[in-house]
Amino acid sequence: MNSRERLMTTLNHREPDQVPLDLGGNQTGIHRVAYQNVLDYYGFQEDVVIMDVVQQLAAPSEKVLETFEIDTRYIRPGMFSPPTELKEVRPGFWGVTDGFGVTWAMPGERPGEGLYCDIIEHPLRNLKYEDLDHYDWPDGKDPSPFRRLREYARKMYEETDYGLVSGITGVVFEICWYMRGLEQLYMDMLEQPRYVEKLLDHTLQFWMDYLDTFLGEVGEYLQVICVGDDLCMQSGPLFSPAIYRELVKPRQKVLYSSIKKKTAAKIWYHSCGSVIDLLPEIIDNGADILNPVQISARGMNPKELKAKYGDRIVFWGGGIDTQNLFSSGTPEQVKKQVRELMEVFKPGGGYVFNTVHNIQADVPVENIVALWEAAQESRAY
Repeated sequence: MNSRERLMTTLNHREPDQVPLDLGGNQTGIHRVAYQNVLDYYGFQEDVVIMDVVQQLAAPSEKVLETFEIDTRYIRPGMFSPPTELKEVRPGFWGVTDGFGVTWAMPGERPGEGLYCDIIEHPLRNLKYEDLDHYDWPDGKDPSPFRRLREYARKMYEETDYGLVSGITGVVFEICWYMRGLEQLYMDMLEQPRYVEKLLDHTLQFWMDYLDTFLGEVGEYLQVICVGDDLCMQSGPLFSPAIYRELVKPRQKVLYSSIKKKTAAKIWYHSCGSVIDLLPEIIDNGADILNPVQISARGMNPKELKAKYGDRIVFWGGGIDTQNLFSSGTPEQVKKQVRELMEVFKPGGGYVFNTVHNIQADVPVENIVALWEAAQESRAY
């Protein structure tokens, strides 16, 4: 099979010739420091291009992707825009302010001294309910992020055989706390839920408009459309499942239903943490794929996940314990765990190999190389 056939076969819960391998997304990527170490290891001479300025993720080159036998390629809005540069947003902090007015920054005497950006300004922290409609919300219909995408996507679809995946979209819930502040939003859930509903309605409308434009340009060429909202922490849901069902789920479901009317691409849903309690809800919303499959979180036992949900949702990730073993273990231990997890997830299809979230800066390059070597060695059916 070629890469696209391999990906589509496993997404339809059938066994391909080999497990598809993925690298390069906003939640399946590699930090610029780790990426530079990979370049040095192989002796590749190239500049590191940042594709996600907040997480400081590198855009893997074709040479690296081919070395690791990666089956996917990403079609991201804004990929042909000028690169975003970190600016001094306050003394000693370098960052960016996004379209929602959220300021992300890292400390340092100069740009790039930190590893990634955190939120330092929540623009709606003190905004009253009656002023929400008058806030300067971004325009999801703005065509500028989609410049040249259709031409590029068509070329990738017609001239390569890779599986084509979108960048992250559809972040309906998380953006609300980015704007309001996590503590304040959680207080709002209990004290003034109408504030949360109004926020969610605005973020939903943005993503409805954004995805209508985006999928109008490239929807026919994509095999996977990525959406996501972190709903969980290490031990379980971040907030009451009852509140999720009342406030968040209906809006997610509207968005995912709209996506399915515009493209045949499978819906890839990202939430970190122990999602086991909400997984039936995520499936009911219309998600076809779960990422990152955080195997070190409560209730996220790979064997149990595969046995209970393997015929209902594709697992994309879960390839290594990134919280512990990946950064602190030996290459031999990394290879052993990759082989074991591959054997758990791959029967019957429905599995795409990647790490649990992004490869971070502190992962030894020998472990990164060991991961992809083991994946290549154990991916065959």
